Amino acid sequence: MGIIDNIKLPDGIQALGYDELKELAKDVRELIIDVVSKNGGHLAPSLGVVELTIALLKVFKPDFDRIVWDVGHQSYAYKILTDRKDRFHTLRTYKGISGFIKPSESIYDTFGVGHTSTSISAGLGIKTASDLLGKGQRVVAVIGDGAMTAGLAFEGLNNLGQLDKNMIVILNDNEMSISPNVGAFSRHLSKILSGDIYTKFRKDVQKLLENAPLGGQLLHVAKKMEEGLIGFFTPGAIFEELGLRYIGPIDGHNIKDIVSALNNAKKQDGPVLIHVSTKKGKGYKPAEENPDIYHGVSSFNKDDGKPIKFGAKKTFTNVFGDKLVDMALKNNKIVAITAAMADGTGLKKFAEVFPDRFFDVGIAEQHAVTFAAGLAINGLKPYVAIYSTFLQRAYDQIIHDVALQNLPVVFCIDRAGLVGADGPTHHGSFDISYLRCVPNITIMLPKNLFELEKMLELSENINSPVAIRYPRGSAEDIDGYIDAEVELGLPEIVTNTGEIALITAGHTFSEGFKAKKLLKEKGVDISLINLRFLKPLNKKVLTDAIKDKKLIVTLEDNSIKGGVGEEICSLVMENNICAKVIKLGLPDSFVEHGDVSILKKQLKLDSESVVELILEHA
Repeated sequence: MGIIDNIKLPDGIQALGYDELKELAKDVRELIIDVVSKNGGHLAPSLGVVELTIALLKVFKPDFDRIVWDVGHQSYAYKILTDRKDRFHTLRTYKGISGFIKPSESIYDTFGVGHTSTSISAGLGIKTASDLLGKGQRVVAVIGDGAMTAGLAFEGLNNLGQLDKNMIVILNDNEMSISPNVGAFSRHLSKILSGDIYTKFRKDVQKLLENAPLGGQLLHVAKKMEEGLIGFFTPGAIFEELGLRYIGPIDGHNIKDIVSALNNAKKQDGPVLIHVSTKKGKGYKPAEENPDIYHGVSSFNKDDGKPIKFGAKKTFTNVFGDKLVDMALKNNKIVAITAAMADGTGLKKFAEVFPDRFFDVGIAEQHAVTFAAGLAINGLKPYVAIYSTFLQRAYDQIIHDVALQNLPVVFCIDRAGLVGADGPTHHGSFDISYLRCVPNITIMLPKNLFELEKMLELSENINSPVAIRYPRGSAEDIDGYIDAEVELGLPEIVTNTGEIALITAGHTFSEGFKAKKLLKEKGVDISLINLRFLKPLNKKVLTDAIKDKKLIVTLEDNSIKGGVGEEICSLVMENNICAKVIKLGLPDSFVEHGDVSILKKQLKLDSESVVELILEHA
């Protein structure tokens, strides 16, 4: 039994000595590794902030002060050390605790986060509200793991410096954002610049100069001299220019040093940025050596770090990456762009083969899209690979910078539909809805790997915007089905019999095909249509296939608000088809985390539920 089992959390942390806190850090790491090895999750980022988390809970009162985490996948130690140690084994499982910060889960979770770079802006809003309401709360924003590459972070910093609020920003630098000059002298200088004696001296000098003749000019000179000293020995000059007091770099695995910096920061007037240097994957050798691979993992053997493989099927992501390389070998105008997700989007191979034609722009989806527009307007063919949920951040750029100018940018939308354990912040629930209303864009919905390759080939010769959406994971093998050729805008009429039509969108086809077989066994024959395209859509072919039906069921993994089902409803009304339309898709609510197969059953999007519904209305 470790020290973690013998203290009351989180309050008991404040009474522990530094040797005991080191033992606590060891216990927390062991628990994180044990649970993530079984459930999967964001391992390396959370292992890197264990000491930082302990220091925060030693200095601040998390039930009163507000700790705002950026990039929720840094939060596992925080969850354990607040009120979820005994539930941590349920991490990312259905009805278990979330892998991200979630205020509805705990009073200690200040601000919900799944997307990145929000902590400074949110923290500033929380601090401003606290001041206006006279609450007197301390507010700490913890940003890092690449989040400082996003424009929103700098917008927040700029406004924080302008408002001059007593707020602390912690930059967790695990070599994913800034590479600091971490040396003995810079650490010593940071201690001096944030210490009690220097702080008092600084305030006294400022007061003296303000009241002296030419004091404003002298104060300006003194400030520039101090900034020069900081900028020469540390990477903090940019933050000082933005109006934040800079402390750092601090060793992010030395609890005593972090506590000292936090206590010193509390005494400063105005905003303070503490630059903490951490090692991603700290305490687990495989994650330390391969932090990118262990950033987000599926289950693995914790003894050697090797993944537990459940199959070797090719995924949509794999096929996309391989196909784009093949296309780029023949077409030197093809370039690939991603927003800090080269591995996740399948572009790692492209980056290796074409280093001059691959662009990782950091966590900056808006820039990625407008950058692609610039490439396209000057003669290149950009393929922008971004997860569905993250592409939402660049909606304005999709409309104004790409679609309005009718530029040939291809959006390769990974993780469309349900993604599983990452939950509501990561489900690709809305891309059909938010793209369907955009003029000039072609929307493709491949049902399997064959169609994905064919649609990528089609996209190469379309001189206007294209969106291709595909899910996480591999496509199911469909017994008894032979792929038909793919023609732009043409739906695939798999069968056309009976008075009931089932129209599927994308990879929901596999559930639709299984439903058709189950219904046939029960003596009910239905038409099955694979939509393939939403824009353009050959409406005549589709109308001819459904004009004599009495019941039409649509099946999609997008929100039913604005999705494929609504497009079909419009088509039915426009053509005076006397059929009842039932839309099956994601509900008008946020879907929780859990295994995709469990979620599909819960949402009645699995084949058995489709069969039950059709029999009920047949």
